[in-house]
Order: sequence, then structure tokens, then C-alpha cells
Amino acid sequence: MNILKQTLLVSGISLFATANTALASDPHAGHDMAKTETAEPTSPETETTDKPWSMADKYWDQEAMDEARDMEIATLGGVKTSFVIADRLETQIADGEDTFIWDAQGWYGTDENKLWIKTEGKYSFADNAIDDAEIQALWSKPISRFWDLQTGIRYDFVPKGRTHAVAGIQGLAPYWFEVDAAAFLSTKGELTSSVEAEYDFFLDQRLILQPRGSLKFSAQDITDLGIGAGLTNLTLGLRLRYEFKREFAPYIGASWQRSLGETAQIVRAGGGDPGKLKLVIGVRTWY
Repeated sequence: MNILKQTLLVSGISLFATANTALASDPHAGHDMAKTETAEPTSPETETTDKPWSMADKYWDQEAMDEARDMEIATLGGVKTSFVIADRLETQIADGEDTFIWDAQGWYGTDENKLWIKTEGKYSFADNAIDDAEIQALWSKPISRFWDLQTGIRYDFVPKGRTHAVAGIQGLAPYWFEVDAAAFLSTKGELTSSVEAEYDFFLDQRLILQPRGSLKFSAQDITDLGIGAGLTNLTLGLRLRYEFKREFAPYIGASWQRSLGETAQIVRAGGGDPGKLKLVIGVRTWY
């Protein structure tokens, strides 16, 4: 029996060695030859066109594809849209100096080119007259993901007699501060500028607290407007609004306004107070 076991063991080892030798000599050993296909060589042209955005080019001619792409651009990135918002329609209440303020803007155009209209002004209840009113017509062009370059003209209804060239930027600063900054050159050679910024704190889905600030500058004295050279005005406000609908939100708040530098001296010389704190009641609406 021992001799029989030894004979079987030697035979098994010999068969295993023979099988390994055959596998090593056959490069296709262990491959499923029925599923093996010869890979077609790829050319740079094939790699360029064989992408998800151009797969249809294999089945449609160039004219049909150009027409389809033009339609996509026209209905998506090239579509003309419009938007109008009255950011501030408010009454500012102070001792003997109650005023109504409007600040509205809107645009019409595509993502690449827009006509932007802005208007703001002030009506004095004490004088029963408009103290200040202007309108701007601007061409707006995106210069980055969050910023637009805006150029155009500004016309002052009150006080009359001034038209300005306008150049500015508008958009979102880091942390979602909305910023609007512009420089104005009047037909009389007067150079002024302004910067406005605001931020929305969402206390909940409908209650929003909005701090807002603006700063104005003049390169020279403008005596007929009571403006001195340098920083002229600083305004800081805080408004709490409730959005009954996203398009309609009444608010209440306060606004502190301060004349600065030489402008403050002009105000004092005229018997006025360069600093004022006002109660604000208004509504914000858009369409």
C-alpha cells in the first residue's frame, strides 16, 4: 500500500507540472477568447468629437447642429428678461423735517448686456416740494461672476441743470454684501462719487434685518449745492422687514445721516444740524 500511495503522489505532481508548463507557454491561457475584441485605434479627431456635448454630431449634419445650438443660446443664455425693484419707498420722520424717499431700479436685457434704469429722490413734506430727484440710464456688462460694469448717463431733475457721465460697478462682495459704487462727472466738470452697501440677515424665512450704509465724496466745492470738497455725507440705517410675500415687504427702522468735513461746516453756517437721526417706515416691493 505504501508503494501504491507513493506512485499516485508522483503521478499527480507530474500532471500538475505539465499543466503549468502548458499555461506558461500559451499567452492566451485563461482568457475568454469568445469575448475578446480587437480595440480600434483612436485618433485625436475621434477623441475631440466623442464627447457628451457633441455626440449628436455623429448623426446630424453641421447645418442642423448649428441651428440647434443657436436656438439653445437664444432660449437660455441669450433670452431677454426684465426685473423692477423699489428697494426703498419710505417716510423718514424727524422734528420738522419729514421726508418721503424713493429708491428704485430695474433692468431689461440678456445675461451679457442689460439696460439698467435707476432713480432716487426726496420729497419734503415741510416745503411741499421735491428737494432732490435723479434718473440714470446705464449699460450693464458682467466683468466677473458676481460683478457688473455699468456706464451711462445721469440726469438731475432737481436741482436742474446737471447731466453726468456715469461709470461704476454693482454686484455681490464676499459674504453676500450687495454693493453699488459709481463715479459721476457733470457737464460743469464736477467729479463726485458714491458707495452704497447693504446686507440681509434672515432671522427666519420671512423676517429680515437689513443694515445699510452709504458714503459720498466730492473732488471740489460745489457752492450752489452746499457741498464741500472731500467726504460729504455718511448714512447708516437699520431696517427690519417682514415679507408677507417675497414681492411685498413692509418695514420699520432708523436712519442716521451725517454731513462730513467742509460740507458739515456749510450746514452749520446755514443754521442746520449736520447730524440727524430719523425714524423710517416704508415698504420694499419688486416685480
